[in-house]
Amino acid sequence: MAKWGEGDPRWIVEERPDATNVNNWHWTEKNATNWSKDKLKELLTGLVIETEEGRCEITSVSSIEGEASANNRKAKLIFFYEWVINGEWSGIMKESDKKYKGKFDVPNLSEEHEPDEIDVNVSVEKEKDDGLKLKEIMRKTGTPLMQKQFATYIKCLKEEYSQNVILPTKNQANEKKTTEEVLNAKVEMSKMVINSSHAADKTSVGVKIDTKTVTLEEEFVCAPPQLYRVFTDKEMVQAFTGGSAIYEVEKGGRISLMNGYVTGGFVELVSTGLNVNGYVTGGFVELVPEEKIVMRWRLKTWPDVHFSEVTLEFKEKDGSTLLKVKQTGVPSSEYEKTIEGWKVNYWQRIKQTFGFGSHIF
Repeated sequence: MAKWGEGDPRWIVEERPDATNVNNWHWTEKNATNWSKDKLKELLTGLVIETEEGRCEITSVSSIEGEASANNRKAKLIFFYEWVINGEWSGIMKESDKKYKGKFDVPNLSEEHEPDEIDVNVSVEKEKDDGLKLKEIMRKTGTPLMQKQFATYIKCLKEEYSQNVILPTKNQANEKKTTEEVLNAKVEMSKMVINSSHAADKTSVGVKIDTKTVTLEEEFVCAPPQLYRVFTDKEMVQAFTGGSAIYEVEKGGRISLMNGYVTGGFVELVSTGLNVNGYVTGGFVELVPEEKIVMRWRLKTWPDVHFSEVTLEFKEKDGSTLLKVKQTGVPSSEYEKTIEGWKVNYWQRIKQTFGFGSHIF
């Protein structure tokens, strides 16, 4: 039997700001059903499908049956949604004044299907002459447009309901910056090269550092605003790095990632219980919301006074986000290890923590 205080931390009840879900271990759920129904009606009602031959419009959404939810299990976001949609449309050929009406149904809008795999079935009241032509316009041109609206719904669902599902633990919520942590961060930050006059310090050191530029791209199954939050929300940073941090998200704000040990030339952010704070230090140079982050940073094992510059750019790509990374000033001896560090300690950890690695959540 474990001694008092030495049990599995997953089962230790600790205080929480919301008094629920200790360590994010248990399943929590946010109901997104009503919000989803309103959003789907908003996206579909009034949608115009137009070609050189005719013009159609979705006039109403008569029924939406199903449910949607956002879930947290072991600090991983999981989305469920399953919908059957029925509605009406009307259309008219451009060289005619006769209006035709019809119906549509969507049987399989769910997390099991990509947007372009979602079926749209179309019918028309009078299947003859212009009625058949308008039905084909709805089927061939309207289906891709509706699938695009479904992709927008999925994106908005994840943006809206990814917030506050992963909750801060007691240590994160009540974290106090100790005098030692602050002093360590200040010492490291005082070494930063922030203008040309500081750059001259390298000459005084008397050591020329051979450097390389790291250029990487990685795709995450989420919207740019979601991924931007992963790199700018302190609690989310601590969630995927697994340790506490000094993280002041503003121009000139400090970065100091704590509680880790270095392996492979990069930070392996795993709590060791040792006082080894500040292996990654730096600061924010530029912040363009949901688009770009520029940081200066260094590892504690790098040559003194030497910082690299990291630029992160967030680009939307087919319902996902393409993250472009450019890191200049990386010591040549750390080049390969730095690339591996991004892949293992960032890409893999972010995808595992927040579920951004698969199109099926």
